[in-house]
Amino acid sequence: MARSEKIIKLLAAGFGSGLTPFAPGTIGTLVGIPICLVCLPLTWPLRFLVVVVLSALAIFISGRAEQIYQKKDDQRIVIDEIAGFQVAMLPVAITGLHLCVAFVLFRIFDIWKPFPIRNLQQLPGGWGVVIDDVAAGIYAGIVMLLLTYLLKF
Repeated sequence: MARSEKIIKLLAAGFGSGLTPFAPGTIGTLVGIPICLVCLPLTWPLRFLVVVVLSALAIFISGRAEQIYQKKDDQRIVIDEIAGFQVAMLPVAITGLHLCVAFVLFRIFDIWKPFPIRNLQQLPGGWGVVIDDVAAGIYAGIVMLLLTYLLKF
């Protein structure tokens, strides 16, 4: 296996978190928490830039990983969950409570896939792998924004 394939597989699997036999998407999402914490000192525009770059990288890596695994949206690919979780956290401050609530909300929307999220999976390559998670992150982010506005938490 070429070195570039090993790097793609490592990144796609969220540094190995996607290789767990039980709930790899949930375990992969946990990798998103330290990424949020690294972004803690950044201004919102820089956080937004990180999310855009990470999402674009996830699309590329997921597309390549699908080619390597020869399987559509292989469960070992969790970089999409990592990117989607960043989207969920974008509208709110990075706090322990927000990380926990956003984690739960993101996983609910990612698993449930309400309209039109499920349809987005039909897009080709890495787009189909990542965009449904970005959409789940948008839904979770909207709920987070409403909760912080209405409940002041």
